[in-house]
This record gives sequence, structure tokens and C-alpha cells, in this order.
Amino acid sequence: MDNVSQTFVSKPDIQKNEMMQEVALQKLSAEIQNAQEYKISLTQRDVERIKTDIEKMRSDLRYEIDKVTAAQRLDINLERGRTRDDLAKQGVETSELTNKLDREIHLLKTQVEAAKYEVIKYGIGTIVSFTAVGLGLLRILM
Repeated sequence: MDNVSQTFVSKPDIQKNEMMQEVALQKLSAEIQNAQEYKISLTQRDVERIKTDIEKMRSDLRYEIDKVTAAQRLDINLERGRTRDDLAKQGVETSELTNKLDREIHLLKTQVEAAKYEVIKYGIGTIVSFTAVGLGLLRILM
């Protein structure tokens, strides 16, 4: 019986062993739960950090887009102003050329009128001279 009693474990030993295993299991469960809570808190912190980074990137992107848009608007407005200035300059040059052409045309008309007057004057002088010569010849011949 000694052999048999040595092979089997007594009930108080089993209960003691069960209690030790339960305590070890509870400790393990608590450690696992603590580890899970720690991992969850780390994950939540990482998620919050990533959200913050994303929001910062989003605001930086908005700022850059606004900056580029404003720069393009400024460039467009400057180009419009330059175009307006160029058109005004061309308008002034066109007006100056038109005035110059008008002056030259008026001068040419004046010169044509003066030349016409000279032609008429010399034509009348020539006719009067021929008439005088003709009358002089007529008087000599008669």
C-alpha cells in the first residue's frame, strides 16, 4: 500500500496544486490584460499621433495650395496689367502715327495746291505772252 499511496496524490495536495495553478492562471491573465491594455494605449497614442500628423499635413497642403493659387492669381493680374499697358502703348503709338500721316497728307495737299497755283499762274503768263507776241506780229504784218 505504501507503493500505491506513493503513486497517488492526496486530495489536499491536489487542492493545493489547483489553487497554485489558479493563482498562476490569474496572474497570467492579469499580465496578459495589462500587456493588452498597454498595447492598446500604445496603439491609441500612435493613432492619435498619426491623426495629428495627417491633420498637420492636410493644413500644410491647404496652405501650399492657397499660396500657389494666390501666386497664380497675382501672375494673371500682373499679366493683365502688362497687356493693358501694352495695348495702351500701342494705342498711343497708333494715334501718333495717324496724326503724323494726317499732317503729311495735309502737307502734300498744300504742296499740290501750291504747285497747281504755280502751273495756273505760269500757264496764264504763257498764254498772255503768246497773245502779246501774236498781237505784236499781227500789228507788224498789218
